[in-house]
Amino acid sequence: MRICLLCYRGNPYSGGQGIYLKYIAEELVRQGHTVHAIVGPPYPLEMRGVTVHRIDNRQYYVMRGAEFVNPADPFDIFNPVNLYEYAHSRLGAFPEISSFSYRAYLLLRRLHRRFRYDIIHDNQSLGYGLLLMKTLGVPVIATIHHPLTIDLENVLERVDTFKRKVKSVMFYPTMMQGIVSRRLDHVITVSEDSKRRVHSDFGVPLERQTVVYNGIDRSIFRPLRDVKRKPRKVIFVGNVEDGKKGFAYLLKALSMMKETVRVTAVDGGSPHHRITEHLMKTLRIRSSVEFTGKISVEQLVRHYGESEIAVVPSVHEGFGFPAGEAMACGVPVISSDGGALPEVVGDAGVVVPARDERALAAALDGLAGNRKALARMGDAGIERVRELFDWEKSVGRMADLYESLVLRS
Repeated sequence: MRICLLCYRGNPYSGGQGIYLKYIAEELVRQGHTVHAIVGPPYPLEMRGVTVHRIDNRQYYVMRGAEFVNPADPFDIFNPVNLYEYAHSRLGAFPEISSFSYRAYLLLRRLHRRFRYDIIHDNQSLGYGLLLMKTLGVPVIATIHHPLTIDLENVLERVDTFKRKVKSVMFYPTMMQGIVSRRLDHVITVSEDSKRRVHSDFGVPLERQTVVYNGIDRSIFRPLRDVKRKPRKVIFVGNVEDGKKGFAYLLKALSMMKETVRVTAVDGGSPHHRITEHLMKTLRIRSSVEFTGKISVEQLVRHYGESEIAVVPSVHEGFGFPAGEAMACGVPVISSDGGALPEVVGDAGVVVPARDERALAAALDGLAGNRKALARMGDAGIERVRELFDWEKSVGRMADLYESLVLRS
């Protein structure tokens, strides 16, 4: 088949959507399909066998004053999509997703005349431009990792004034994503939990959704023979300042524990730790936490190899790559029950209620130093990833879905 993938932020280091794009695109090529990808910045690294088409992004939402004037082309602001993006950014909205979809449609309209795609597969953007793509006469589907309503709910929990709540509602394009997702030919979700939430929040019928689990690259994430576990080392992977990731609950749990552990936080180089530093100082646990900043994948795997326990205390996850990566490396996981995490972790760890630092502390106390339980859960994690979270199997199932939709169209 000839497949066109869409991703408004294509780089793997910009979040899970970039990782997803890379693995499904390359695996589709390995399985014999022709794959094109229309991507926005930050652009992906090289994807073997994939033809990449780049779309510019003006990023007006971060510009101030006269910064929107392009010195090389001062009149490009009057391009209809640029003007749309600029106007929406000044209203407090986040126009990157919708403007990407319009630019993608304009490019795709030209490309389709030449390459005659069989299917168009969007990765979480869900912009209005996808509805225009349906006029091309081929199936248009999307992967929804989790509905954006979940992000909005978590932000509204943390803001404390009516004005900031209104700004948050303006910023998140939940209405657009609901309208678009209901009108697509099909939706892929990455967990049963996400499928239920897409149904309840966006109104997409369950029969028009298919669950295809993410894979974990076991050639990268694996136990390392030359690396030994460090007693009481606990690893957390994620943005420590993102409230959805639940790092604050881990810090509170540390202050309640009977056992002594040391947390390594792989935070991807967060630009600041204002909330985190204040909380560590208040709880008097600063000496129990170290931050790696941005590190290579090889360094990340080494940290997994040194860790006794991985903690994923997220308020919600549509899938939860850090849990799966830790399991592939043979690291037992203590996770919250937020979203799909219980589906991912299974018998490879301990699941506690989200937002419950006392339960998290008790789980850490019970598992820290318990060699028998740690070994059993570590082995279970490796086997679970091998059976359930394999990119070849997942993409094969995805290709079967493509074929059924093409035959119906």
